[in-house]
Amino acid sequence: MQAPHPPRPPYPPHSGVTATESDRHLVARLRDPDGGHHAVALLLARHWRATYDYAAICLAAPGDSAAMVATAAFRHVLRRLTGGAVGGALRPQLLVAARETVREWAADEAACAVLPELSRPSGGRGLRAVKSMTSEKRLLAERAFQALPGAFQCLLWHTEVEAEPITIPSGLLAMDAAGAEGTLEQAREQFRAGCVRAHRELAPSGECRYYNRLLDVPLRRGGTLLPDVRQHLRACRHCRQAAEQLGHFDGGLHVLLAEAVLGWGARRYLDSRPARAAAGPAAAVPGAHRASGPAGLARGGRRGIAGTAGAGAFSGRTGPWRGHGHAHGYGNRHRTALAVAVGLASLVLLATVLAAKGWTADRAAASAPRVTWGASGDPARRAVVAPEAPSASASENSGRTMAHHPSGPNR
Repeated sequence: MQAPHPPRPPYPPHSGVTATESDRHLVARLRDPDGGHHAVALLLARHWRATYDYAAICLAAPGDSAAMVATAAFRHVLRRLTGGAVGGALRPQLLVAARETVREWAADEAACAVLPELSRPSGGRGLRAVKSMTSEKRLLAERAFQALPGAFQCLLWHTEVEAEPITIPSGLLAMDAAGAEGTLEQAREQFRAGCVRAHRELAPSGECRYYNRLLDVPLRRGGTLLPDVRQHLRACRHCRQAAEQLGHFDGGLHVLLAEAVLGWGARRYLDSRPARAAAGPAAAVPGAHRASGPAGLARGGRRGIAGTAGAGAFSGRTGPWRGHGHAHGYGNRHRTALAVAVGLASLVLLATVLAAKGWTADRAAASAPRVTWGASGDPARRAVVAPEAPSASASENSGRTMAHHPSGPNR
């Protein structure tokens, strides 16, 4: 005889936004009138601090103006993604949006009159004068990173640039840590393969294309470049820059990624990362800087790559946002648009409330260790780190002195 009631499952039902939800899923929930506010709160908790810090770097000043830039960056990126745009990892998108917001505002005379920080030579005015944010020496890496799937971008950015443990990006992707470790190796290998491919595709001559593999393989294996390759490097800037970028895969990948994606203030952003500051000077100094001359490029290193280019479920050009953000039917479009508007409005309101309550107070006032959020409320996914002490990079203007960055809402 069948029981009148089925047995209860051994676990409670899931409801609402949980700590295991990926950034991709939270962005999709912005379209939900019931879950949009919770999604906004979690996205802010995960990414506000870093976005604010970089906004302060771009403005050369922390404070309310940096908070406004960070809020505008969130609004721009989330509106674009909920509108159906395909993007990569969320953190780099937010940082680039903050930089571009400062550039656009600095070109507006009315905005400069209201926000004097936009007129600083080391801030908005300097940004506006730069023709290209990506240095010629980082074009191959930029092209390779943009071609990566969003999951690969997320894993590389958070482990290399942010110097966070694998549990942070795995939480942002809703992956288990073991699977994220294997995928990270695939990401490194595919990123390197993308740099090699970009060198070949952008080669100015057939001779450069001929030396493509002869340049990559010795550097990958830690061997010595052939004499004719070294001679070619002395005369060819394109191949010399390619060799320098490939050299960063042996311990300096964080510098290569930050300079390729951000450009402006990349070194200062690296210095501002809480996990990197907590790890000490060893984490802040690149492990493999190559000399600019061919002699410094004669030897390379190998990182021990386990995966192969193009392997895994994340291979291809489809990032984690693909397939999300579209209305499910013509009858729901009005309701969806209203939900997105409500979610974005709550973002602006919440950011304003956080700033008003002192979430962006001076970092010197913070004496306790901070928590870097990767996946919201799960304590196992938090990395407690000491307050960072940002320092100006020797490669940038020594005259730029940054005030301490505020801690943001994710403390």
